Amino acid sequence: MSAADKVKPAASPASEDPSAIAGNISYHAQYSPHFSPLAFGPEQAFYATAESVRDHLLQRWNDTYLHFHKTDPKQTYYLSMEYLQGRALTNAVGNLAITGAYADALKKFGYELEAIAGQERDAALGNGGLGRLASCFLDSMATLNLPSWGYGLRYRYGLFKQRIAKEGQEEIAEDWLDKFSPWEIVRHDVVYPIRFFGHVEISPDGKRKWAGGEVLNALAYDVPIPGYKTKNAISLRLWDATATAEDFNLFQFNDGQYESAAQLHSRAQQICAVLYPGDATEEGKLLRLKQQYFLCSASLQDIIFRFKERKADRVSGKWSEFPSKVAVQMNDTHPTLAIPELMRLLMDVEGLGWDEAWAVTNKTVAYTNHTVLPEALEKWSQAVMRKLLPRHMEIIEEIDKRFREMVISTRKDMEGKIESMRVLDNNPEKPVVRMANLCVVAGHTVNGVAELHSNILKQELFADYVSIWPNKFQNKTNGITPRRWLRFCNPELSEIVTKWLKTDQWTSNLDLLTGLRKFADDEKLHAEWAAAKLASKKRLAKHVLDVTGVTIDPNSLFDIQIKRIHEYKRQLLNILGAVYRYKKLKEMSAEERKKVTPRTVMVGGKAFATYTNAKRIVKLVNDVGAVVNNDADVNQYLKVVFIPNYNVSVAEVLIPGSELSQHISTAGMEASGTSNMKFSLNGCVIIGTLDGANVEIREEVGQDNFFLFGAKADQIAGLRKERENGLFKPDPRFEEAKQFIRSGAFGTYDYTPLLDSLEGNTGFGRGDYFLVGYDFPSYIDAQARVDEAYKDKKKWIKMSILNTAGSGKFSSDRTIDQYAKEIWGISACPVP
Repeated sequence: MSAADKVKPAASPASEDPSAIAGNISYHAQYSPHFSPLAFGPEQAFYATAESVRDHLLQRWNDTYLHFHKTDPKQTYYLSMEYLQGRALTNAVGNLAITGAYADALKKFGYELEAIAGQERDAALGNGGLGRLASCFLDSMATLNLPSWGYGLRYRYGLFKQRIAKEGQEEIAEDWLDKFSPWEIVRHDVVYPIRFFGHVEISPDGKRKWAGGEVLNALAYDVPIPGYKTKNAISLRLWDATATAEDFNLFQFNDGQYESAAQLHSRAQQICAVLYPGDATEEGKLLRLKQQYFLCSASLQDIIFRFKERKADRVSGKWSEFPSKVAVQMNDTHPTLAIPELMRLLMDVEGLGWDEAWAVTNKTVAYTNHTVLPEALEKWSQAVMRKLLPRHMEIIEEIDKRFREMVISTRKDMEGKIESMRVLDNNPEKPVVRMANLCVVAGHTVNGVAELHSNILKQELFADYVSIWPNKFQNKTNGITPRRWLRFCNPELSEIVTKWLKTDQWTSNLDLLTGLRKFADDEKLHAEWAAAKLASKKRLAKHVLDVTGVTIDPNSLFDIQIKRIHEYKRQLLNILGAVYRYKKLKEMSAEERKKVTPRTVMVGGKAFATYTNAKRIVKLVNDVGAVVNNDADVNQYLKVVFIPNYNVSVAEVLIPGSELSQHISTAGMEASGTSNMKFSLNGCVIIGTLDGANVEIREEVGQDNFFLFGAKADQIAGLRKERENGLFKPDPRFEEAKQFIRSGAFGTYDYTPLLDSLEGNTGFGRGDYFLVGYDFPSYIDAQARVDEAYKDKKKWIKMSILNTAGSGKFSSDRTIDQYAKEIWGISACPVP
């Protein structure tokens, strides 16, 4: 008889007793089966355990939903194209405070909770910081009992799974839904029609209506988001695109025209197939715009339906009340179409006039800007927009016209600026809709995501709008959830923090971490801290061995850079530094090498499939690693490892084990960054530029506990100008590192195009736009300071402790509390 057979199945959905939980797991294995009845391996155990945890969540979910419906508070609806959720099991039992009970229950089957949690696949709904931020925000909204919802798309294959082959990065489809997700619940009663193409009909009384084209359905899948130690659980509602049986042409099918018969079904599948489909082709652009509209239309139809549903229970119910009950937050420019879609629904469906609809829309929507990079400030072809969304194009043209009239009538001094400020760019060669401008013109609030970034928005990117609407612009420095990013992913360090602070309240009040400062020199704390760090480093070393086959030494300095691969994030600066370090090691005598600080450099991240230079950087890191790691002369002093398929679960192993973390973007280019916050929170020291949230992290942790280098944001434009004028004098060490790569030391692959991008004085793909060459000498000098500091173990551990102690500001609870009070105007609504 197996251990599983000894546990009697018994449904007990809300029990916190380990024996009853085990019975409930056994019940799900038997009565909610997804596998043949004889199997109860780790995978089957995971699904049954997840469904047992979901029982707890369902109760809270339903109670929360009913409570919001009954009390009718103002609610926030967060629209985002990405949610990088990570695994849900550990997070759910942690937030519900039943981790121990589930661990004990699983032991009755002969399983460890950690092993079962490891069976879960990451939901592939995001790419990088933008999506992870959205997920941290949902966690904080639930924890703070805020009446709120997340809205996104249910991508079947996500972005991609990254495989490293001889030729570099390969992309394969994510398999997170190959079986099913135990967390989502399909809501068959929540379905909305979504129209594409067609034409605008004008009735005799002048009313306009969008008709014709093709109509698909948006079907809701809800994922529960539990708050930490609270009864509230909110929803992430993900939309899937479907077509109906009526859309299947039986006549064509029986005539052998199989593809034509299911054309609409096939188009529906394309919409939620992948995150960010390549948009180099006209079809790709159309599909991306379809995705964005699909998210906005389904979400707004749902929001309006719920407003009207609750309105029926209220005595009054004018549309002017809508903004006092609904706040819509657009996470970057991807959900910009929420603006014309809300206008369309209010005017064409609900019968409001323009002025009334505009007042409602303006008071309802707000916009978070995440970037100053020109390519990320979306601009859509007017022709594509007019073809796909003819009614929305009319509304956008009217918004543009009225904005211009307003500026001309109220601000004569701004007339010369109108062309750059308006929503439509009518350049005859390439007429486009500027989505960021539309967000600024239509939203009641625009916020940046770090102090430096928000200042750049106000002083540069949106400076002209600031002179018209000085109170429209705010800063909301990003944050991370301390539950997932310390409490659950780094149990050893968490226990030490709790022990020394004599409370675990820091998990929901991160400012309490400052209490560690008074123990920063305590030898006992140092010994415990070092032991916890070593445990995390050993776990990381095992992961590296499992996924790459490379053995790394937990006694070496673990130096990590994990983030999306992009030239502005400067993974190239990092690997050039490693190449220079390798060359110097090769030139040393055996005796000289013994004085060197041993270091393991790890890089992880995905390069977008069509971003050639980013993919070259991935290839270079792997090629350098292949040579360095097999060089017996130096490989005990330096290892270089590329960590494949970086995602949330990988980060949960890498971040606790890291000692030095690289956040080295060109100053003024990273809006905020949030992985920098996660590293600091876990007692990792940062080497970085004064960019994004680095500026504030350095202020909080103390400048002596941060390795600073590089040009400042206000110098960048001047340095680029100097470069254009041929005034740049490269440091000999920079030339040496590039020459070493050109020499073929790392194989036969031709890195000329990549290295050429760092050379010349100007031109597309040349002229070192991201100033790698300018910052290289100060980067190498800062790394030398790191080597020296690491030799003094006492000093290093104190720096580590002070990084954790200074991380209180960077809780997403603080960020979301500020959004709630200063942008959304919503209050906590705890389930009694």
